Amino acid sequence: MNFPPPEFALRAYLLGPAPPGPTADAASAGQWTVQRDLLDRADGTRGTFSGVVHFVPTDDGGLAFREEGTMRWPAFTGPASREYLLRPSGGPDALDVFFPDGRPFHRMSFTPESNLDRHWCDPDTYRVAYDYGGRDRFSYTWDVQGPRKDLLLTSHLVRRQGPAA
Repeated sequence: MNFPPPEFALRAYLLGPAPPGPTADAASAGQWTVQRDLLDRADGTRGTFSGVVHFVPTDDGGLAFREEGTMRWPAFTGPASREYLLRPSGGPDALDVFFPDGRPFHRMSFTPESNLDRHWCDPDTYRVAYDYGGRDRFSYTWDVQGPRKDLLLTSHLVRRQGPAA
């Protein structure tokens, strides 16, 4: 597993470097492409999600997260999206993730002490592992197990370069 440097600030990392010069196009700041592999281990069904994740600064020092793209599943191909709120966690190397209605979800971090977390969604358990891939890439995996679900969802994010499309 790859870990960021000790002085790592997660919010700044997700937003990306400030564009150089006063007239630079900041449209791609905080934007990442995402490719997700979906596996339903109960029956072997596989699918994908491809899209863009936008991280937008919020007034509380956190970020708004919006993901939009196309999901491909054997019984469905079409648009898909989701939103979360990322709020300061007390340290610069982590953010607490909340659902849009304010319910807590999990902690996002790449540090060895905090890169693993879980969320109980009755009756299933969601376990997440974040992996820092370097300056412009990271990934995370959700392992969902319980009586209703047996899923493995692996997401790879790469920072978008240049103007947004």
